[in-house]
Amino acid sequence: MVQVKKTDKTVIVVSDGEGGRLDKFLAEKLPDITRSHIKKLITEDAAVKVNQKNVKANQKVKPGDVIECTVPEAEEIEAVPEDIPLDIVYEDDCMLVVNKPQGMVVHPAPGNYTGTLVNALLYHCGSELSGINGKKRPGILHRIDKDTSGLLMVAKTDSAHRALSEQIKEHSLTRAYIALVHGNIKRDAGRIDAPIGRHPTDRKKMTITEKNSREAVTDYRVLDRFLKYTLVECVLKTGRTHQIRVHMSKNGHPIVGDKTYGVKKEEFSLKGQLLHAYKIGFIHPETKKYMEFLSEPPEYFKNVLKSLRLRRGAIEK
Repeated sequence: MVQVKKTDKTVIVVSDGEGGRLDKFLAEKLPDITRSHIKKLITEDAAVKVNQKNVKANQKVKPGDVIECTVPEAEEIEAVPEDIPLDIVYEDDCMLVVNKPQGMVVHPAPGNYTGTLVNALLYHCGSELSGINGKKRPGILHRIDKDTSGLLMVAKTDSAHRALSEQIKEHSLTRAYIALVHGNIKRDAGRIDAPIGRHPTDRKKMTITEKNSREAVTDYRVLDRFLKYTLVECVLKTGRTHQIRVHMSKNGHPIVGDKTYGVKKEEFSLKGQLLHAYKIGFIHPETKKYMEFLSEPPEYFKNVLKSLRLRRGAIEK
């Protein structure tokens, strides 16, 4: 049994049947910390001790070992306003709906401290953004991946943030995507109900697993078929990291252009996956009326569909 004490450090007692390299063991027990960060804590920061002694990352741990890991709080880096054009679909005094382009990161993170959606929002809104998520994520309610395009809600006021966040928590939002996937999906519609958690060895990836995972449900519906490809609508019933990408890949139909969960050789030259958040619906935090917004897929997405339709037409002749 693993015991964790909530003090200024995490204390883990290795259970019977557990063991292996220290860095790998900690990566499994602390899924919110990357393996590279864990190695740094061990080798550079001396922030990990086994039985009160400094150790190496490759040291083997065994049942009964007591591991102490002290993780310093992440430094809050304040994002700065940047004059970046925004595609604003809707805006009022308490919130916005924006159409994020492929290639834009939502909020600052290591390697992407500028050019993010947050930088653009700070320039557009000034101080009129909810402060609930801190200096790095002002106004941010939910995310879509860097290489996914589409609609996002943004809160200007804390009251709007709380109201919209509650809808996210209750899964009462309407969030629908269109995606082009590899292969021909046999069923016209279906549901993928499979829990998602951090990949055990590649901390940048997610995977379907029962261990340290959360419920994940995606409904899909076939919109069109193109011999080797299928165009689908995916409706989120939950909102896990990389949910649609992981579910479709594990279902045998990875999204076209997905460099993380897709195929190695792609027919089309793409900068990211053909996945677009085209519909979002919610109860407005002040008027209490249901609002729904739609967004067409970007040109590069439509161009691929056009070429596939032309190819299909030529074959059918």
